[in-house]
Amino acid sequence: MDLLFSAVTDLLEPTRFLLLVLGVCLGLIVGVIPGLGGPFGLTILIPVTYSLDPVSAMALMLGMAAVTTTSDTIPAVLLGIPGTVGSAATVLDGHALAKKGQATRAFGAAYLSSLIGGLFGALALAMVLPLMRPLILSLNFGDLLAISIFGLTLVALLSGRNPGKGIIAALLGALLSFIGLDPFESSERWTFGSIYLWDGLPMATVFLGLFGLAELTALLARGRIQIEDVPPKRTDIIRGFKDTVANWPLVLRCSGIGAILGAIPGIGGSVIDWVAYGHAARRPGAGGPFGDGNIRGVIAPESANNAKEGGALVPTLAFGIPGSATMAILLGAFTIYGLEPGPQMLEQNSQLMIAMILTLAIANVIGAAFCLGATRQLARLAQTKAEVLVPLVLVFVLLGAFQHGKAGSDFLILFAFGLLGIFMRRLTWPRPAFVLGFVLGPSLERFFFLTYQVSGWDWVTQPLVVLLLSLTAAALFRQMKGWRIARNTSEPRHHLRADFFFALILTGIAVYGLFTTFRMPFAAALFPAAVCALMLTGGVFVISSHLLNRSAKTASERLLKKSDLTFLSGVLCLSLTILTFGHLIGPALFIGLAGIWFKVQSPWATLLSMAGTSAVIFLVFDLLVSQAWPEPWLASIF
Repeated sequence: MDLLFSAVTDLLEPTRFLLLVLGVCLGLIVGVIPGLGGPFGLTILIPVTYSLDPVSAMALMLGMAAVTTTSDTIPAVLLGIPGTVGSAATVLDGHALAKKGQATRAFGAAYLSSLIGGLFGALALAMVLPLMRPLILSLNFGDLLAISIFGLTLVALLSGRNPGKGIIAALLGALLSFIGLDPFESSERWTFGSIYLWDGLPMATVFLGLFGLAELTALLARGRIQIEDVPPKRTDIIRGFKDTVANWPLVLRCSGIGAILGAIPGIGGSVIDWVAYGHAARRPGAGGPFGDGNIRGVIAPESANNAKEGGALVPTLAFGIPGSATMAILLGAFTIYGLEPGPQMLEQNSQLMIAMILTLAIANVIGAAFCLGATRQLARLAQTKAEVLVPLVLVFVLLGAFQHGKAGSDFLILFAFGLLGIFMRRLTWPRPAFVLGFVLGPSLERFFFLTYQVSGWDWVTQPLVVLLLSLTAAALFRQMKGWRIARNTSEPRHHLRADFFFALILTGIAVYGLFTTFRMPFAAALFPAAVCALMLTGGVFVISSHLLNRSAKTASERLLKKSDLTFLSGVLCLSLTILTFGHLIGPALFIGLAGIWFKVQSPWATLLSMAGTSAVIFLVFDLLVSQAWPEPWLASIF
């Protein structure tokens, strides 16, 4: 009790508490800007903490890390763009609610469930930290492989009405995740001679293209986020609270999922929210189908997201193995203060650890309070004209992608996955399945090889592996059987011919990938070849179902609309202005050109938007973090 009182006294000391609040504010800013996230924010703060004592430094850094998964809900709900990779599942139902004029309700449910999840994670950390080491060590690589396979299969099957498409999308994501130097032979896999691709496709850029560009072009076509003319009401926040309270068993279960999976090294936040979403989708309850504005589809991933931070701290503190990328950076910061994670830290620095647990809890309360205070103002953005909103958001989407490698290749990757996202969205190919395949692909490969090296094929007889693989097989059989019955109904299908050719192209990619693996070393080729073979089988299955289902009616709607071409031209224009004039002047010029093109703002409003955009970019990308931007093309000419 004395330790708890001392830790509370230390943390609530005015200077330290202000640092905690400052960290929360920075975390909210980092989370709301697409493409950044917790690791980016911690990288900013570590140099600032050199002169601070350990409690102050942890208050600042954990305050920031705890709330990035709270504010990343804002772009996910309003724009359909995940603020961080951990909010991708929230996009599906959160953005659908915003289109119906229920953004305030979605925010209310998301923030309360985030608060409960964050407090649950801090409580779980406090309770199980002394006991967690033997439990985590009892999980071997075979168990982790089975968990990954089960999670991937579950999301693939629950994404959309066609499980065949879901499986192919997941396999395509896994296949593209293998691009780069393989971790076993260091041989090139589909890099096409580009050094840029040696480290693989950047995850943030892939997600920004797949969701960000695809949703922005849809927003431009609609005219505004909110389709229905319903003004935001304060009672909608209360309704969101009631939704969360009414679904309290789901909140607690998903918080538990987040805390437990967050404690397992290798299971990142980008996986946890999909596992929680898939768990909720198995029991839809009230609110309609998932993906069409079911509030449970917001509550589940948001509960798990915030709980995972407490879970991720368990292996980090218990025995020095980071549970996430954010925790890996935090682990590096421990060395600055001479802290060594492990059992000795539990004994020698118990007061600091209690302060860290309290920091997580208090940060979640403050972060949720800040976001709730701004909910109604944020919801009003749903009624803003798309011609005003899209250029501003597009600037930060492209800068979020550009800050990865600061090369023209970042824009090419973003544009390519933007096109892929548009096609998948129009043809109802599930992007969530692709995302989880892309995230889990490297982990599946690594877990498989490590498992095989340790126990050969005996791993398939382990109890947890048998259980999870049996559940996976049962889910596959059940879903495929149900789809086989449903596909015989002659309901109208959009873009039937385009859908057929898209499946044909993906099958061709699988064939190409399979043949090119013959020239790779065995270890580098084994897993990609297996994925290609499975993808080829699924492609043949989907193509044959098209040929057998000729009675479906074809819509005459064009696959690429005029608004899509206008938007994609804008993406190319902004990319060129950034490369030509730099990251400050280029976006301002683009905002000015967009104002002239759309003619929805007065000249003074356009000038204000240009100045405000440049100021925010300078604050975030130059003052908060000093980084070397490439010299603009115009400067190199002169």
